[in-house]
Amino acid sequence: MAIADHNSIKAVAEAKKEAEKYHIHYIHAMEIDCTYQGIDLHVLGYGIDYKNKAFDDLEENILHQERACSGKKLELTNRLGFDVKQEQLDELSKDGVYTGEMFAEILLNDARYQEHKLLQPYQAGGSRSDNPYVNFYWDFYTQGKACYTEIIYPSLEAVFKLIAENGGVAVLAHPGNNLKGKFEIFDELIEAGLQGVEAFSSYHDDETAKYFLQKGRDHNLLVTCGSDYHGKIKPAIEIGETGCTIDQREIQKELEKRGLFLLRKK
Repeated sequence: MAIADHNSIKAVAEAKKEAEKYHIHYIHAMEIDCTYQGIDLHVLGYGIDYKNKAFDDLEENILHQERACSGKKLELTNRLGFDVKQEQLDELSKDGVYTGEMFAEILLNDARYQEHKLLQPYQAGGSRSDNPYVNFYWDFYTQGKACYTEIIYPSLEAVFKLIAENGGVAVLAHPGNNLKGKFEIFDELIEAGLQGVEAFSSYHDDETAKYFLQKGRDHNLLVTCGSDYHGKIKPAIEIGETGCTIDQREIQKELEKRGLFLLRKK
């Protein structure tokens, strides 16, 4: 198993220690935000040397930017017709960063907005109510949306280089989501040095999973799976729930062939 936090390796040491208690083979990992031709992408670095200071520097840089943008997020959110107070956000934030999910939690639990038109899809029974907090984030705080604030992420090429220099494998996370409507770009990413693809993800339907599984096999990429579990932010997702259809013996064989991570035998 692996925990791949966004732009942070702080969970790795603790998670590795806990995994050892249960005889689970733990893989060092990190999910890094980056850009390619103006598109925000998430690249997973599996097997990295997480103790390298370069990962701490990356985290600090993005954290600093996120804090600087948080006030703007508050302003843009209130322009939609809401009245969120900074004090409310500070109760949810541990580091001064205000996320789209935090705004969703506040608004969806505010009696004043129970009938607000913008929030209806995220209320119980609504079309976006399966994972209301993160869906609100995707709909209002990502590229091109009303409350988007730009963060300068490293380039895809720079992230590939960072992962490779630290002994890791670069895997594209949930491509069906970030490359939606632009699947043809995937081949360009392979040419740029992509080594793996997260074919199985809670973001993918069966058709999307089959597509990227086949692409992975066609190009001899490492095929991975991930739940993208985020606790209360994604209540419909459980840890380990990926929809993976590949037999475990095939997974073991693939990993051994690549000399990467051996599954611990009972």
